[in-house]
Amino acid sequence: MASKIKADSAVVRQYVERLKVYAEHGATHEGALETAFSNLLASTAKPHGWTLIPKKKKVVGKKVNIYPDGTLQDVFKLARGYWEAKDTDDDLDTEIQKKIEKKYPLTNTIFEDTLTAVLYQNGVECQRYDLRKPSEVADLLNRFYDYAEPDYLGFDEAVDEFEVRMTELGRGSAATIETAHKKNKNFQGAFDVYCEMCQREVFPKSLRVLSAASKSLSVNSACLRSAADAPPGQCFNACLIPINVG
Repeated sequence: MASKIKADSAVVRQYVERLKVYAEHGATHEGALETAFSNLLASTAKPHGWTLIPKKKKVVGKKVNIYPDGTLQDVFKLARGYWEAKDTDDDLDTEIQKKIEKKYPLTNTIFEDTLTAVLYQNGVECQRYDLRKPSEVADLLNRFYDYAEPDYLGFDEAVDEFEVRMTELGRGSAATIETAHKKNKNFQGAFDVYCEMCQREVFPKSLRVLSAASKSLSVNSACLRSAADAPPGQCFNACLIPINVG
């Protein structure tokens, strides 16, 4: 789990300093100012497993396309948050209302003009933050990253539970098969027949594909080759051992 963002963290200090530099040079237009917040989000999103995608198209209503300034996606490419930047010279509340009328998402969305940030969650305004104060920048980011829609929260829990269960099943299955190899003669005979069939039909045609897949499955390609050449009854063990089951 990512640690909380602190007011004195390097990324927050860099953001505040960057705004000061822009102010000194009279830069008030959105194109310049949004860069600072974009960099802030891109840096702080990584520890949470989120990635900032600028200007990603989102279809709302009857095939209407909108393009939020930033969409924050998780590793499953699910949108977890949004960001909209406005000019300092704009009236932020007026601009927010325009976006709401265009059906911009309000599930977990930051609207900001480098002076003030307005955070919407679950369709309602939660809080306003003074972006010139490092403590409030940190508070905004922490609340933004801590948010999870009920469906997403359930999905994350299901993924975690699935990982635990699959690890347990993998260990249990490996132990059961190992015992059967030692004590169950019917299993041993059937497995010899199965391995002979694999060596004859499967391995010659699929070894190249399996070797490529081994890069993501933690299976050593050398073990796949040894399985193809192994005596009946040993080909399974040759592949089983390198697989990581936790």
